[in-house]
Amino acid sequence: MKNMHDYLGRFRLDGKTAFVVGGLGLIGKEVSASIASVGGTSVILDVNESKGQAFSAALQKEGFEADYKNFDCSNMANLDTNFSMVIDEFGCPDVFINCSYPRTDDWGKSSFRNITLESFQNNVDIHMNSYSWLARLAAEAMVKNGNSGSIVQFGSTYGLVGQDLTVYEGTDMQENITYAAIKGGITNLTRLMASYYGKYNIRVNTLCPGGISGHVAGKSDEQNPVFVKNFCKKTPLKRMGNPDEIASAALFLASDAASYITGATITVDGGWTAI
Repeated sequence: MKNMHDYLGRFRLDGKTAFVVGGLGLIGKEVSASIASVGGTSVILDVNESKGQAFSAALQKEGFEADYKNFDCSNMANLDTNFSMVIDEFGCPDVFINCSYPRTDDWGKSSFRNITLESFQNNVDIHMNSYSWLARLAAEAMVKNGNSGSIVQFGSTYGLVGQDLTVYEGTDMQENITYAAIKGGITNLTRLMASYYGKYNIRVNTLCPGGISGHVAGKSDEQNPVFVKNFCKKTPLKRMGNPDEIASAALFLASDAASYITGATITVDGGWTAI
């Protein structure tokens, strides 16, 4: 057949640099590895120096392009300066993916009954506001550099629909007012950014995972088995997602295979939001 497009090649990121904020997390490590696996350079931005150096070295040993830079997205006072330093060192990104999950120590007390105004404000600042400001900084850098870039923001199914409280029955888990506000805000900002930056050929999309198998965020503990059973029972695919399944969707949005997708909210949730 004549004039066949190179479909497989559209998923490649050869010669492109991707900044992955939160690149050492449960999902972030898979995202960082997926970028490198298709020829891109993963710049892993996270706060754990020893783990970051070890992870980037492991990727390099496999023949992939990867670097680590200590970066604290919750340091709002120095966000502009620190991001500029990353660009000075690695250049303007072609891809910017934020899968960070900054939160305060009292995050577990974010139910309607227990939350304090101070906690709500602090978490909105270091999570939603850092996401928003970093996305703007990345987009403006792309505009200035003339890059046709891709920005992938991480939302959540619970930024789209309310939490199903029945999945918490038999556990000590509760609803989280702050999480819903944050993820809903990130998702709608994506739509506005897509509208504004489209003229620069910069795509901005939100990826919304459902429940993910693995440790509890920020802890080594495995998730409560009662919650996992309840969650899987209500999910059409009858299981939780795996981190690599989320990374695959992020990789798609980062690549030219998604070149006509912007302002979209992509759910990777086993069908959770379909019913």
